[in-house]
Amino acid sequence: MAVGEQDAVRTDARAFRRGDAESPERRCIVTRESAPRNRLVRCVVAPDGTVVPDIEGRLPGRGLWLRAERDIVGVACARNVFSRAARAPVRVADDLADRIEDLLLRRCLDLIGLARRAGEAVTGFEKTRAMVESGRAGALVAAADGAEDGRAKLRAVARGLPLVELFTADELGAAFGRDRAVHAAVAKGGLLDRLLAETGRLAGFRTA
Repeated sequence: MAVGEQDAVRTDARAFRRGDAESPERRCIVTRESAPRNRLVRCVVAPDGTVVPDIEGRLPGRGLWLRAERDIVGVACARNVFSRAARAPVRVADDLADRIEDLLLRRCLDLIGLARRAGEAVTGFEKTRAMVESGRAGALVAAADGAEDGRAKLRAVARGLPLVELFTADELGAAFGRDRAVHAAVAKGGLLDRLLAETGRLAGFRTA
Protein backbone atom coordinates (compact mmCIF):
# COMPACT_ATOMS: atom_id res chain seq x y z
CA MET A 1 0.00 0.00 0.00
CA ALA A 2 1.46 3.33 -1.01
CA VAL A 3 1.84 6.18 1.42
CA GLY A 4 -1.32 8.23 1.62
CA GLU A 5 -3.75 5.47 0.66
CA GLN A 6 -4.93 5.09 4.20
CA ASP A 7 -5.90 7.72 6.77
CA ALA A 8 -4.60 7.87 10.33
CA VAL A 9 -2.08 5.08 9.90
CA ARG A 10 0.28 5.34 12.83
CA THR A 11 1.71 3.38 15.68
CA ASP A 12 2.92 4.38 19.10
CA ALA A 13 6.59 5.41 19.13
CA ARG A 14 7.24 2.84 21.86
CA ALA A 15 6.88 0.16 19.20
CA PHE A 16 10.30 1.23 17.89
CA ARG A 17 11.94 1.58 21.28
CA ARG A 18 10.75 -1.77 22.68
CA GLY A 19 13.69 -4.14 22.65
CA ASP A 20 16.29 -1.71 21.30
CA ALA A 21 18.73 -2.58 24.07
CA GLU A 22 18.63 -6.30 23.21
CA SER A 23 18.71 -5.87 19.42
CA PRO A 24 22.16 -6.02 17.74
CA GLU A 25 22.98 -3.04 15.55
CA ARG A 26 23.52 -3.06 11.80
CA ARG A 27 24.40 -0.26 9.38
CA CYS A 28 21.89 1.06 6.85
CA ILE A 29 23.38 0.94 3.34
CA VAL A 30 21.69 4.25 2.45
CA THR A 31 22.22 6.46 5.49
CA ARG A 32 25.41 4.68 6.67
CA GLU A 33 24.08 5.03 10.20
CA SER A 34 23.90 2.12 12.65
CA ALA A 35 20.62 1.21 14.31
CA PRO A 36 19.12 -1.75 16.19
CA ARG A 37 18.02 -4.56 13.88
CA ASN A 38 14.41 -4.11 14.99
CA ARG A 39 14.42 -0.73 13.22
CA LEU A 40 15.85 -2.11 9.99
CA VAL A 41 14.87 -4.42 7.16
CA ARG A 42 17.30 -7.01 5.81
CA CYS A 43 17.60 -7.87 2.12
CA VAL A 44 19.81 -10.45 0.44
CA VAL A 45 20.84 -11.14 -3.14
CA ALA A 46 19.34 -14.35 -4.50
CA PRO A 47 21.42 -16.70 -6.70
CA ASP A 48 19.81 -15.14 -9.79
CA GLY A 49 21.00 -11.67 -8.75
CA THR A 50 17.63 -10.42 -7.54
CA VAL A 51 17.36 -8.42 -4.32
CA VAL A 52 14.98 -10.27 -1.98
CA PRO A 53 13.54 -8.92 1.29
CA ASP A 54 14.34 -11.13 4.28
CA ILE A 55 11.90 -9.94 6.91
CA GLU A 56 12.74 -12.65 9.44
CA GLY A 57 16.50 -12.40 8.89
CA ARG A 58 16.99 -16.07 8.13
CA LEU A 59 17.95 -16.28 4.46
CA PRO A 60 21.56 -17.17 3.62
CA GLY A 61 23.86 -14.57 2.18
CA ARG A 62 25.27 -11.23 3.14
CA GLY A 63 22.67 -8.95 4.66
CA LEU A 64 21.95 -5.60 3.03
CA TRP A 65 20.28 -3.58 5.77
CA LEU A 66 17.95 -0.64 5.28
CA ARG A 67 16.22 1.63 7.74
CA ALA A 68 12.59 0.51 7.87
CA GLU A 69 11.18 3.42 5.89
CA ARG A 70 9.56 3.53 2.46
CA ASP A 71 11.57 6.59 1.39
CA ILE A 72 14.86 4.91 2.30
CA VAL A 73 14.00 1.86 0.19
CA GLY A 74 13.10 4.21 -2.65
CA VAL A 75 16.48 5.91 -2.46
CA ALA A 76 18.27 2.54 -2.44
CA CYS A 77 16.40 1.50 -5.59
CA ALA A 78 16.83 4.80 -7.43
CA ARG A 79 20.53 5.32 -6.71
CA ASN A 80 21.84 1.81 -7.34
CA VAL A 81 22.80 1.47 -3.68
CA PHE A 82 22.17 -2.28 -3.61
CA SER A 83 24.73 -2.96 -6.35
CA ARG A 84 27.37 -0.85 -4.62
CA ALA A 85 26.73 -2.53 -1.27
CA ALA A 86 26.77 -6.02 -2.82
CA ARG A 87 29.79 -5.14 -4.99
CA ALA A 88 28.07 -6.78 -7.93
CA PRO A 89 25.30 -6.02 -10.42
CA VAL A 90 21.87 -6.84 -8.97
CA ARG A 91 18.26 -6.61 -10.08
CA VAL A 92 15.78 -4.71 -7.93
CA ALA A 93 12.00 -4.89 -8.40
CA ASP A 94 10.26 -1.55 -8.86
CA ASP A 95 7.75 -2.52 -6.17
CA LEU A 96 10.31 -3.61 -3.56
CA ALA A 97 8.92 -1.22 -0.93
CA ASP A 98 5.41 -2.57 -1.50
CA ARG A 99 6.67 -6.14 -1.18
CA ILE A 100 8.38 -5.31 2.10
CA GLU A 101 5.21 -3.66 3.39
CA ASP A 102 3.12 -6.69 2.42
CA LEU A 103 5.52 -9.06 4.18
CA LEU A 104 5.58 -6.93 7.33
CA LEU A 105 1.79 -6.69 7.30
CA ARG A 106 1.46 -10.46 6.97
CA ARG A 107 3.90 -10.96 9.84
CA CYS A 108 2.00 -8.55 12.09
CA LEU A 109 -1.34 -10.21 11.36
CA ASP A 110 0.17 -13.67 11.89
CA LEU A 111 1.43 -12.58 15.31
CA ILE A 112 -2.00 -11.24 16.26
CA GLY A 113 -3.50 -14.53 15.10
CA LEU A 114 -1.03 -16.47 17.24
CA ALA A 115 -1.90 -14.30 20.22
CA ARG A 116 -5.61 -14.87 19.61
CA ARG A 117 -5.18 -18.65 19.51
CA ALA A 118 -3.12 -18.49 22.70
CA GLY A 119 -5.85 -16.53 24.46
CA GLU A 120 -3.65 -13.43 24.51
CA ALA A 121 -5.63 -11.23 22.11
CA VAL A 122 -9.28 -10.20 22.07
CA THR A 123 -11.43 -8.07 19.80
CA GLY A 124 -14.55 -6.01 20.40
CA PHE A 125 -14.71 -2.89 22.53
CA GLU A 126 -16.08 -4.51 25.69
CA LYS A 127 -13.60 -7.39 25.64
CA THR A 128 -10.81 -4.93 24.93
CA ARG A 129 -11.82 -2.72 27.84
CA ALA A 130 -12.11 -5.75 30.11
CA MET A 131 -8.56 -6.84 29.29
CA VAL A 132 -7.30 -3.32 30.04
CA GLU A 133 -9.16 -3.20 33.35
CA SER A 134 -7.79 -6.62 34.33
CA GLY A 135 -4.24 -5.35 33.89
CA ARG A 136 -3.42 -8.03 31.29
CA ALA A 137 -3.38 -5.75 28.26
CA GLY A 138 -0.01 -4.61 26.99
CA ALA A 139 -1.16 -2.75 23.86
CA LEU A 140 -4.34 -1.79 22.04
CA VAL A 141 -5.13 -1.90 18.33
CA ALA A 142 -7.66 0.31 16.55
CA ALA A 143 -8.63 -0.03 12.89
CA ALA A 144 -7.22 2.95 11.00
CA ASP A 145 -10.39 3.25 8.93
CA GLY A 146 -12.75 2.92 11.88
CA ALA A 147 -14.93 5.80 12.99
CA GLU A 148 -13.06 8.56 14.79
CA ASP A 149 -15.41 8.45 17.77
CA GLY A 150 -14.68 4.74 18.16
CA ARG A 151 -10.93 5.34 18.10
CA ALA A 152 -11.38 8.15 20.61
CA LYS A 153 -13.27 5.78 22.93
CA LEU A 154 -10.40 3.33 22.76
CA ARG A 155 -7.83 6.02 23.49
CA ALA A 156 -9.88 7.04 26.53
CA VAL A 157 -9.50 3.58 28.09
CA ALA A 158 -5.91 3.03 26.95
CA ARG A 159 -4.38 4.09 30.29
CA GLY A 160 -1.10 4.98 28.65
CA LEU A 161 -0.76 1.69 26.76
CA PRO A 162 0.77 1.70 23.27
CA LEU A 163 -1.95 2.17 20.64
CA VAL A 164 -1.42 0.76 17.14
CA GLU A 165 -3.48 2.25 14.31
CA LEU A 166 -1.93 0.67 11.23
CA PHE A 167 -4.45 -1.90 10.02
CA THR A 168 -7.75 -1.57 8.22
CA ALA A 169 -10.80 -3.18 9.79
CA ASP A 170 -10.67 -5.90 7.12
CA GLU A 171 -7.01 -6.64 7.84
CA LEU A 172 -7.52 -6.72 11.60
CA GLY A 173 -10.59 -8.88 11.13
CA ALA A 174 -8.58 -11.41 9.13
CA ALA A 175 -6.26 -11.88 12.12
CA PHE A 176 -9.30 -12.78 14.23
CA GLY A 177 -10.93 -15.01 11.63
CA ARG A 178 -13.79 -12.63 10.88
CA ASP A 179 -14.73 -10.13 8.20
CA ARG A 180 -13.92 -7.00 10.19
CA ALA A 181 -12.56 -5.93 13.57
CA VAL A 182 -12.26 -2.39 14.88
CA HIS A 183 -10.90 -2.69 18.43
CA ALA A 184 -8.47 -5.22 19.89
CA ALA A 185 -6.14 -5.74 22.82
CA VAL A 186 -3.04 -7.90 23.10
CA ALA A 187 -1.81 -9.21 26.43
CA LYS A 188 1.63 -8.55 27.85
CA GLY A 189 4.26 -11.11 26.94
CA GLY A 190 6.65 -12.31 24.29
CA LEU A 191 4.14 -12.27 21.44
CA LEU A 192 3.32 -8.65 22.19
CA ASP A 193 6.99 -7.69 22.23
CA ARG A 194 7.42 -9.26 18.80
CA LEU A 195 4.26 -7.60 17.51
CA LEU A 196 5.34 -4.14 18.65
CA ALA A 197 8.72 -4.59 16.99
CA GLU A 198 7.04 -5.53 13.71
CA THR A 199 4.45 -2.75 13.85
CA GLY A 200 7.31 -0.36 14.49
CA ARG A 201 8.86 -1.46 11.20
CA LEU A 202 5.54 -1.49 9.35
CA ALA A 203 4.88 2.10 10.43
CA GLY A 204 7.80 3.21 8.29
CA PHE A 205 5.94 2.02 5.21
CA ARG A 206 2.41 3.05 6.15
CA THR A 207 2.81 6.36 7.94
CA ALA A 208 2.58 9.32 5.60
